[in-house]
Amino acid sequence: MKVLQFTIPIAHDKSVISQQDDLPYFYPHLHRHKEAQVTWILAGEGTLIAGNNMHAFGPGEIYLLGADQPHLFKSGPEYFQPGNKKGIKTLTIFFDPNGSLASLFDLPEMKTFKDFIQQNTQGFKLPAEYVDKVSRSMLDIQKTSGPDQMIHFLQMLRTLQGIPTKSEPLSASGISHGITESEGIRISNIYNYILQHYSEAITLDDVSREACMTPQAFCRYFKKHTGHTFVSFLNGMRINEACKKLTGNKYESISVVAYKCGFTSITNFNRVFKSVMGNSPRGYLDSYLNKVGIA
Repeated sequence: MKVLQFTIPIAHDKSVISQQDDLPYFYPHLHRHKEAQVTWILAGEGTLIAGNNMHAFGPGEIYLLGADQPHLFKSGPEYFQPGNKKGIKTLTIFFDPNGSLASLFDLPEMKTFKDFIQQNTQGFKLPAEYVDKVSRSMLDIQKTSGPDQMIHFLQMLRTLQGIPTKSEPLSASGISHGITESEGIRISNIYNYILQHYSEAITLDDVSREACMTPQAFCRYFKKHTGHTFVSFLNGMRINEACKKLTGNKYESISVVAYKCGFTSITNFNRVFKSVMGNSPRGYLDSYLNKVGIA
């Protein structure tokens, strides 16, 4: 069995499925399915784990995920607090390029679309300037059926395929297809534990105990199945959260953000931040403010 291999429910008269979710939080387990997907985040924020990489995500963003690409849109700990009023809302378009649509993509006229899908199996985040056009196509797919729905689907693909700049893949590589479902659940539980405790003084002993392994066995296991060491994954998680807090304008200083994300030293925070993001926290924040026209 594949790791949490999902089967998307598909009607017999449809090759393209639209699904709208309005829930307290995102589905909390790492999973994959044979369908590629285009997901529009209307409400909610958190961390996207795609293959072996992590990305902060938020409302107004659209992501393409390749067929059979392991992924997890993970809500932050605040979504699970009793009495919180947060929630998530998404619209997702699912399609299987190797299923009922395969003969369509084999047409000579569809070669550019087929090449686009094959070249983006690791997914990407849609550039902000294309969100409006693609989201309109997604809404059209959702509210139509039959030939009209297929026309809007092809229009969406044409927009995606026509993006002039090559987007950074969400993942450099996928997690091994050969892991069992029980291993997939264990990895998902490890991810969830780290995501819930990243702001604390979490140690290798803590996470190894949670996984019911010795520290040595855990290090080998985690590296084999994720491509990360525990420390690199934890640092990446903390820096992702720091980026969200810095750009969310919720804290009065960079040092407060550092401590809220589990760093006990501002010097160490600055060093790790630059190694992950390629810029200092202040440089990253200034760049963000210039882009949104605040600075």
